[in-house]
Amino acid sequence: MKTRVEDRGDGSSGAPRADTLLTDTLLTDTLGRPLRDLRISVTDRCNFRCDYCMPAEIFGDAYEFLPRADILTFEEIERLVGVMAPLGVRKVRITGGEPLLRHGLHHLVQGLDAIEGIDDIALTTNASLLERMAGQLLRAGLTRMTVSLDSLDPDVFLAMNGGRLTVQEVFEGIATAERVGFGPLKINCVVQKGVNDHTLLDLARHFKGTGHILRFIEYMDVGTRNDWDLSQVLPAAELVRLIAAELPIEPVDPNYTGEVARRWRYKDGEGEIGIITSVSQPFCRDCSRARLTTDGQLVTCLFASGGTDLRGPLRQGASDGELRELVASVWGGRTDRYSEERTARMAEGKGKRERLEMYQIGG
Repeated sequence: MKTRVEDRGDGSSGAPRADTLLTDTLLTDTLGRPLRDLRISVTDRCNFRCDYCMPAEIFGDAYEFLPRADILTFEEIERLVGVMAPLGVRKVRITGGEPLLRHGLHHLVQGLDAIEGIDDIALTTNASLLERMAGQLLRAGLTRMTVSLDSLDPDVFLAMNGGRLTVQEVFEGIATAERVGFGPLKINCVVQKGVNDHTLLDLARHFKGTGHILRFIEYMDVGTRNDWDLSQVLPAAELVRLIAAELPIEPVDPNYTGEVARRWRYKDGEGEIGIITSVSQPFCRDCSRARLTTDGQLVTCLFASGGTDLRGPLRQGASDGELRELVASVWGGRTDRYSEERTARMAEGKGKRERLEMYQIGG
């Protein structure tokens, strides 16, 4: 990696100009992976209690979430994204927790949309607050939206989200998003064998032909509090056989290098599905995603045990150039390929290592 930085040195809170960094070669990590995508967790709070992320028995009423002073402000997020854009970041995804719980989120979207180099701003949500916020987000510049929906079965869905929202309420949120102009949406379903796998065909049938893209996610060992067990994973190959037995599908080439989901399309032309295979078919070698936690840690892997503090230097007066060099050094030294290593660790009987929780890093 060769970089030449022209630092204004003013430490300003606004987004830096893209020409503050000139690159002779693309910023890459030790495995040649570029930095292209940034996922930002804007809150560690959620109004769901999904067992695979924030189980209710742990995250009860007495659980202490981050105090406001520890959470990055919108201005701080915008500045950090502006610092990273010249390094290659083009796509930003806003996550949580449930990101719509963050008051005034449309203001952040508007600020991100103004940063030179950022050409795609997406949001992952449980849809519970879309009815009153979808229009604001579209007008602010939000490009795409992903909605989480793990089952159409009312009882299964309620059991998986901790009894917080009905399927009908999610559909009302989806309808609002469609009405204001979002589409096609991506619909994410976390698949837990023995929990919701018997309802997957219903989901596929429902969204087939709607224009929306249903994506099935293998149950992953993110964090340490969801009692993950490999026996609860329905491998992608089995899922493909399940779907294809009733709804014929065929594989499709990825849209771009590093695309998370493996694509399959219906042979009758009525849309496609995606399968995220980080357990059975890891895609570490093409991973171009960094994550910014709610409290300002730069994390280079979904399964990381920690990150690099950006909030501290930012609040202590670091210049844009200094922050950018810090990010570049972290990404340049990146070696992460946890999903590829998982199988070997399990075969060797090694125990689980510490990892950040899903709600901290936003998936």
